[in-house]
Amino acid sequence: MTDKKEPSSAKATEGEGKKLSKKVESLVDEVAKLSVMELSELVNALQEKLGVTAQAPMAAPASATSGSGEAQPAEAAQQGSGAATQTLVMTNGGANKIAVIKALREINQNLGLKEAKDMTENVPVEILKDAKAEDAKVAAEKLKTAGATVELK
Repeated sequence: MTDKKEPSSAKATEGEGKKLSKKVESLVDEVAKLSVMELSELVNALQEKLGVTAQAPMAAPASATSGSGEAQPAEAAQQGSGAATQTLVMTNGGANKIAVIKALREINQNLGLKEAKDMTENVPVEILKDAKAEDAKVAAEKLKTAGATVELK
């Protein structure tokens, strides 16, 4: 295991066979000194500047069931970014359950076939909880296109 007293990131990556440039190594060392809130701000700033988004909403239903340990980082990210969050609830599975099951598995790739099928039969059910508004809208469109009835809260 890596000794926690080693401040250099190059030592931690030597076992992986990767050599970092001095510039990257100094960046890694600086990032390692940041607090969680500062890291959250950094991630948000990089996402805005580079025009990319993280895939966290895909794992949102899985993290919602993991317990209260995941709630604190979600609240910190919400406070740091100031973005509104929404919950997506499926109120009716629709007539074409196969298409709805496929849409559910696209939205949350951690869902198995049985879990997705159970979600279509046991409505109302939360699909996404505390997701970004735009991600919730995209997921809602996928489910509506598949024939499900959804509600954004």
